[in-house]
Amino acid sequence: MSYSVDANLLIYASDTSSPEHSAACNFLTGRATDPDLMCLTWATLLAYQRIATHPSIFSTPLDPTAAWKNIQSLLALPRTRIITEEPGFADDYLAVTVGMLARGNLVPDAHIATVLRQHGVRRIYTADTDFRKFAFLEVINPLR
Repeated sequence: MSYSVDANLLIYASDTSSPEHSAACNFLTGRATDPDLMCLTWATLLAYQRIATHPSIFSTPLDPTAAWKNIQSLLALPRTRIITEEPGFADDYLAVTVGMLARGNLVPDAHIATVLRQHGVRRIYTADTDFRKFAFLEVINPLR
């Protein structure tokens, strides 16, 4: 079985001032021994890099090198894979977003959801309820 992790969990784990910090850290620490395959997209990882280092979002933003080391730590886990767009992405994106207005913050979520669907990944761990709009995804909030 495979799953993905959304950027918000990575961000909470890096933001020591967040009330979700502890729970996000515990969840991510558990990925090291998870027998399932963690599939990550570059969109997720680069969103983390962008937000975690942004001085207008974090009161104490991470140094870009420190944020990138966090990404490298995830990629070094034995059951982690990067998945990317496959041929036919444009048509698949349209199929994933049929019947919804994919605009604003839903656009990157739809992008990620489409990549997950292309690779048969049906579970995502996230605190973002927008992913529930994609019926094929099992959305789990590990912070609850």
